[in-house]
Amino acid sequence: MKKAVVLLSGGLDSTTALYLAKSKGFEVYAISFNYGQRHKKEIESAKKVAEKAGTKEHIIVNTNMNAWGGSALTDSNIKVPDGEEHREEIPVTYVPARNMIFLSYAASYAEAIGAQDIFIGVSQVDYSGYVDCRKEFIDAMENAINMGTVCAVEEHKNIKIHAPFMNMTKAEEIKLGMSLGVDYSLTWTCYNGYENACGQCDSCLLRLKAFEEAGYEDPVKYMEK
Repeated sequence: MKKAVVLLSGGLDSTTALYLAKSKGFEVYAISFNYGQRHKKEIESAKKVAEKAGTKEHIIVNTNMNAWGGSALTDSNIKVPDGEEHREEIPVTYVPARNMIFLSYAASYAEAIGAQDIFIGVSQVDYSGYVDCRKEFIDAMENAINMGTVCAVEEHKNIKIHAPFMNMTKAEEIKLGMSLGVDYSLTWTCYNGYENACGQCDSCLLRLKAFEEAGYEDPVKYMEK
C-alpha cells in the first residue's frame, strides 16, 4: 500500500483531504501543527479525526510561529475581525508563510517514511485570499521539494503534492466529503477558540455558506447571535 502524508489541521478542508486520500487506497500518515496559535480547538479536532479515520500514524509538530506573531491567529494583540464576503485585501488572519513551513515539514516526514505523496486541502476558489493557497505556490513548492530531497534527486522518486480542492468550491467539497463518510461534527473551522464556533469570522461564514449551498446542515454548534 502506498503511503501518503496528509496535512491535518482538524478543519473541514484537511479532514476531507484525509478521507479522499484513504479512498484512493493510500496508507495515511497525518501531520498536524501546534504552531503557537491562540487556541487548540483545531488540534483537538485533528486528534479526533485521525483516530476515527484510522490513520496509520498522527504526528503533531510543535513550533513557535507566535514568537514573531504578525497574524490574528498567533498574536493576542491582533483581534480576529468579523468576516467580509467580498473582502479584497489579505486579512490579518493570514499567518506569514504558514503553508510553506507546513509543506516543508511534510516533505521531510514523507521522505523519512518513504512516501511520495502529500495531500493538502487548499483552494483558490472559496478562500480568504491567502497567497499560499494558490496553484502557483503549490507547484513552486513541489518543485522546490524535488530539488532538495535525496529521494527525488538521487533516487528519482519525486514527491507529488496533491491539492484536490484547488478549483473546487467548498460546497462541492462538502458533497464529496459526505459521499466519503466524513464526520464534519468532529471538525473545527472557526478562527476563535470559544466553546462554540462564532459564526462571524471569515472561516465560519465560508463554512456556513458552503453547507447551505451543498444542501446539508452544519453539525457544528454556533454561538447564538
